[in-house]
Amino acid sequence: MKVYYNSYYYQQWQHQMNNSHLNPHYNPWNQSWNPHYDNQNMYDRNNWLKDYGPYPIVMNIEKVTKKNNNFRTALWTGKHFQLTLMSINPGEDIGLESHPNLDQFIRIEEGQGIVQMGKSKDRLDFQKKVQDDDAIIIPAGTWHNLTNTGNKPIKLYSIYAPPEHPFGTVHKTKADAMAAEESPY
Repeated sequence: MKVYYNSYYYQQWQHQMNNSHLNPHYNPWNQSWNPHYDNQNMYDRNNWLKDYGPYPIVMNIEKVTKKNNNFRTALWTGKHFQLTLMSINPGEDIGLESHPNLDQFIRIEEGQGIVQMGKSKDRLDFQKKVQDDDAIIIPAGTWHNLTNTGNKPIKLYSIYAPPEHPFGTVHKTKADAMAAEESPY
């Protein structure tokens, strides 16, 4: 019987096993030791909001999304895609943007707003009201924005393929996110 490994995970595991003298108890597949697998308490701990990539994980995405109060939090960053959580306050928006080399999927778990899209920033000819349970698909190179028109925060998760933000990104506010995007570092 031949066993095939996902090369990325296997390389991560191999690196840890080759360096096990640094931490002899480390085993990325040991669910009782590895903090990435501590799913039982992930919703109640103070430090649950972190990037779990590139390790396998199972979570209640609706519950996690609704608990996020940061403007943006990278929850899982891998080699080929990234899962982020967002909380957009009433009257705020994500900010007009375009990702030339990646596709984006957004799912709204709570709240309501208006999404606008178009081929140029001056011509957003697609506009639609969105609310709980709606999915938004944004092809690469499309200018887009999502504005909260309700009276409570929009809670959403977004999938970028490939990843858009650095591993572990947490922007507590939109101002933090804008400052990070302007920074050369």
